[in-house]
Amino acid sequence: MSVATDTRTGSAEEPEAGGEGAARPLPGLARAAAALAAGETTSRTLTERALARIEATQATLNAFRLVRAEAALEEAEAADQALCRGERRPLLGVPVAVKDDTDVCGEPTAFGCAGSFPPKTADAEVVRRLRAAGAVIVGKTNSPELGQWPFTEGRAFGDTRNPWDPAYTPGGSSGGAAAAVAAGLVPAALGSDGAGSVRIPAAWTHLVGIKPQRGRISTWPDPEAFNGITVLGPLARTVEDAALLLDVASGNREGDLHRPPPVDVRAAVGRDPGALRIALSTRWAFTATPKRLDPRVEAAVRALAERLAALGHEVEEADPHYGPVGLTFVPRATAGIRAWAQRAPDPGLLDPRTRAAAGTGRLLGGPVLRAARAAEGPLRRHVGRIFRRYDVVLTPTTATPPPRVGDLARLSGWQTDRRMIAHCPYAWPWNVLGWPGINVPAALTEPEQLPLGAQLLGPAGSEPLLVSLAAQLEADRRWHERWPPMV
Repeated sequence: MSVATDTRTGSAEEPEAGGEGAARPLPGLARAAAALAAGETTSRTLTERALARIEATQATLNAFRLVRAEAALEEAEAADQALCRGERRPLLGVPVAVKDDTDVCGEPTAFGCAGSFPPKTADAEVVRRLRAAGAVIVGKTNSPELGQWPFTEGRAFGDTRNPWDPAYTPGGSSGGAAAAVAAGLVPAALGSDGAGSVRIPAAWTHLVGIKPQRGRISTWPDPEAFNGITVLGPLARTVEDAALLLDVASGNREGDLHRPPPVDVRAAVGRDPGALRIALSTRWAFTATPKRLDPRVEAAVRALAERLAALGHEVEEADPHYGPVGLTFVPRATAGIRAWAQRAPDPGLLDPRTRAAAGTGRLLGGPVLRAARAAEGPLRRHVGRIFRRYDVVLTPTTATPPPRVGDLARLSGWQTDRRMIAHCPYAWPWNVLGWPGINVPAALTEPEQLPLGAQLLGPAGSEPLLVSLAAQLEADRRWHERWPPMV
């Protein structure tokens, strides 16, 4: 067997939350928040450690596009004063990071693009909520240009690398966020997912990554992102940390186009999911491009299915019927790229593949885009038939282990699309449907020790159920005890 499915072998304990030393990784989100509330450490200590680790790894991992060192330390000082006054908020004083597509007041939002972008005059709604919870925003993490690709490389910032092996990509488009969390630079980070962009890098860096229900987290100042296919979501080392960040970030404001009923995700972490009916599926939606499921990935996902059966769940092989979901994805994605590309201060600096995608978006806008959006309801009913028999669908998150840095970055647009789909054919249909999914670590390849992931997918509003099941798996597999060798 070429896959290590027991992630407990060679594990390392999580560092003490109050420990000194910038060389040590940051504790998890919940643990850091508890240590701050108990007076076991200070926000300045944790923030200084985060900033020192970011600086020490930037030349190798290149996780951050922008570091807010001075502003973050000021926020940490304010948090320490609030803690001394007895204030208690969910993330008071905890350093976190956000992706380069998310507005932070006073900073540019370049979304992986080259050029001089003006500083934003207001926080995005999700950043406002993070601040209201007391979080310290240490910086913005790297993303490929407009979040298009499952690798995080670009002329604007260079190559972001995987802490499990810097020769390989951490994935994308939330690759900087995933690299930062996996290497312990921050306790958790916020990414975005338009075709798997949270789940794919989570799979390739051994993290928990949640794509929530569309609208669970506000995308304001945009009423929706990329015609509704993109959502914001957390990356963390544990299910509890991901659920905590999701709960804190969730909520809507006037102007949001999607406003699902609220759910309490963190409360589900300690809840027994009960005996569930789980469909194991390795089938992908039709794309008319060549694809092959790597045997190491298939073995890892099947081993996870065996563990779920051992935990008392009924697991059967069954596939969703995806129908023409691919035909509805392309107009929404490319029209979204076109709209975002128009914000670039110098279109000539955009990657030729971006300009080509924006041109496709112009052709597929208007009636084609409206038809693609109108098909969403029938597609939900069609794909959703699987949930008449099953509670959860288990699939690979990607078809392959992570590719090497540079393997996809210098291809043509057509070649990039084919290779991208070959690596990542499993995640994007759930973006069209708007439903939630969670990546969980599944295995490490041998001898490379590269992470592989699996998806737990559910229908609308199923985040609590998926989180409960993921937490049960985490207690069994103990994946959070395994750190990459760079740490």
